[in-house]
Amino acid sequence: MRIAIVGAGGVGGYFGARLAAAGHEVTFVARGRHLEAVRRSGLLVRSPLGDVRTSPGAVVESVADVDGADLVIVAVKLWDTEDVARQLGASELAGTPVLSLQNGVHKDAVLARSLPPESLLGGACFISAFIEEPGVVRHNGTLQRMVFGARHPEQEPVARQFLHACTEAGVDAEVSADVDRVIWEKYVFLVGHSATTTAVRRPIGVVRSHERTRVLLRDVMAEAVAVARASGVALAEDFAERQLAFCDTLPADMTSSMHNDLEHGHRLELPWLSGGVADLADELGVPAPLNRTVADILAPYVDGAPSGA
Repeated sequence: MRIAIVGAGGVGGYFGARLAAAGHEVTFVARGRHLEAVRRSGLLVRSPLGDVRTSPGAVVESVADVDGADLVIVAVKLWDTEDVARQLGASELAGTPVLSLQNGVHKDAVLARSLPPESLLGGACFISAFIEEPGVVRHNGTLQRMVFGARHPEQEPVARQFLHACTEAGVDAEVSADVDRVIWEKYVFLVGHSATTTAVRRPIGVVRSHERTRVLLRDVMAEAVAVARASGVALAEDFAERQLAFCDTLPADMTSSMHNDLEHGHRLELPWLSGGVADLADELGVPAPLNRTVADILAPYVDGAPSGA
């Protein structure tokens, strides 16, 4: 396959490197020092599953520089989604199947403002990975999974083709007939994990082992479940309890990308995580006071480390 990956960070970099190593034609869209490092030396992925390095040069600075693709994977931070959507819509890739592996449940609605809705597959990924230094992505643990699926019948061939590509690359992948439910299932966990690890400033092991923060984790996720159900997504009423049990299986030192961004003074995806739950809850008339409180507590850090005293 010819695959364009917009965003060569932890998610896009990891999966793109695995696909390239399997012989697929992968073009990364990156920027800054990361772009220059990948252009010069290729992208190195350091992983417990084995390191891999792409060939130098398979990277461009802009969507407009991509010379065709069978599939576009969007893996930028959520605040860049609207800009990427506009770039795609104005490029030769307009109409090409697009799969967003971004966090949250708002991403595809934003992409649909500039792209044909029938071009948007649904998808979610499950991985802990980040840019360790320019040109290098670090994969934490062994989890590296994608779930995606067609929303329209004409998308099914590319979904099957991409599944085959992932299998060739050694990526754990699955095609789902109910991909929007999968996206919401991930969102419930992601909101709880990011909210509590970031607000507490500690990994999941600390959060789940203290009585009060454990309840906070469960209740933040329960609010997201209530919003999903009010939105028409068929999540079980006890889904938050199930996700809490899943959190007990995670490595104690595992943290969230939002906590990592806070620690490094980077911009946060908060408006689309706890803030997104709170906003959707307001629209639907569903209470979500804990997510609103988390969003308010972390508000000074949304654009990075606050200046001043």
